[in-house]
Amino acid sequence: MRDTVRFLLDGEVVELSGIDPTMTVLNWLRYERRRTGTKEGCAEGDCGACTVAVGELEDGAVRWRAVNACILFLPMLDGKALKTVESLGGKHPVQTALVEHHASQCGFCTPGFVMSLWVRGREKQPLPVNDSLAGNLCRCTGYGPIVAAAEALGPTLEDDPVEALTALAAAPSLAVETDGRRWFSPRSLSELTDLAEQHPEAVILAGATDVGLWVTKQHRRLETVIWIGAVHELQTISQTPEGLRIGAGIRYGDALDVLRGLHPDLGELLRRLGSVQVRSSGTLGGNIANGSPIGDMPPALIALGAKLVLRKGATTRSLPLEDYFIAYGKQDRRPGEFVEALVIPPLGDRLFHVAKLSKRFDQDISAVCAGFSVAVKDGIVSDARIAFGGMAATPKRAAACEAALTGRPWTEETIEAAARALAEDFTPLDDMRASAAYRLTTAGNLLRRWFAGQTAGVLAAEAIDA
Repeated sequence: MRDTVRFLLDGEVVELSGIDPTMTVLNWLRYERRRTGTKEGCAEGDCGACTVAVGELEDGAVRWRAVNACILFLPMLDGKALKTVESLGGKHPVQTALVEHHASQCGFCTPGFVMSLWVRGREKQPLPVNDSLAGNLCRCTGYGPIVAAAEALGPTLEDDPVEALTALAAAPSLAVETDGRRWFSPRSLSELTDLAEQHPEAVILAGATDVGLWVTKQHRRLETVIWIGAVHELQTISQTPEGLRIGAGIRYGDALDVLRGLHPDLGELLRRLGSVQVRSSGTLGGNIANGSPIGDMPPALIALGAKLVLRKGATTRSLPLEDYFIAYGKQDRRPGEFVEALVIPPLGDRLFHVAKLSKRFDQDISAVCAGFSVAVKDGIVSDARIAFGGMAATPKRAAACEAALTGRPWTEETIEAAARALAEDFTPLDDMRASAAYRLTTAGNLLRRWFAGQTAGVLAAEAIDA
């Protein structure tokens, strides 16, 4: 292993040794390189003022992503390319368009918008403008001029540093130690398993969209970090006899099309999960491993009957996803063990729905998130999987609600009984996002709304057939 972080900044190789392993890219840019165009607005990945472009090799080409530099640790740049607003020189077409459309007032947020739009111009299939910019907040312009500037832009055609990144990729794995603190970036599953067993106390890091806040907001000192982002075996999605297998290192953005293919509701849920910047860093495996009670994906995945694959050394074990969450802050993960993959079985002809309730449509944490999956045969519910997030200390199945559905006719009367049964399953908390009463009421209403939509769809189909 080597102890020097190496990456490209505007095509030039940067080599850093003896660094703080959890220094953020934002702080390094501003305080070490004096690139102050990249701003700190929130230090938690919400506002987008710190947006930079990070490129890495994929299938012989460079894939650029917009990411939040405020929660990106410096060693995570190893082997990659970095561009900031200074990289564009001041007269780039993106910058010119923003000027011509009067899309900047105080200018604080503008560099982040510039970089988001620069990355959008490099994408083969760019997202709609509003989706692309959902992670960039502005207090001045009202977004209209910014959207107009974005819509006036075409593709961003520039040369990419393929050869330089290829040379960096040939280097050994990274191991940094400074002041007794350690960072490891293994490049193979075998390296990862060895390190996890040697350092069972280590923080296993994926996208840092949560762990980054441990450092920037809680000021925690992470003694040992093992980053899984360079482990190729964890970066794959495959179809297996058991179902769709998603590696723990797969980013949300890279899973979007695959999950949308399973069911449109999953695509819509991911579209509202964080922002482009968050989805460019955060992973499904990391979100599950952290065990947050308000993570958006677990309720949907539990309703789908997903299983989690955990590894320790050469041994793997599989368990239903709902069994992984034991209590608040406690998961069924043993010392030296890590999440290897998620397996989602085929949906078949089951009815399925996901609902997210939050104060803001874009980039907001759920007050309630629900996953519903029901098998109906000859008008009778033969099986039900109902799961909620935000209703308890962990993502949780609603056993009483499921019992009220199973074996009953798929009717409004059954749905009413199932909605009332949620009071047996959950005793929600009051917090800043919602009151307990509101959560319990809306949980039942989400179930009622889904049934009403299903019934309306059946009636519409019958009317067409008639």
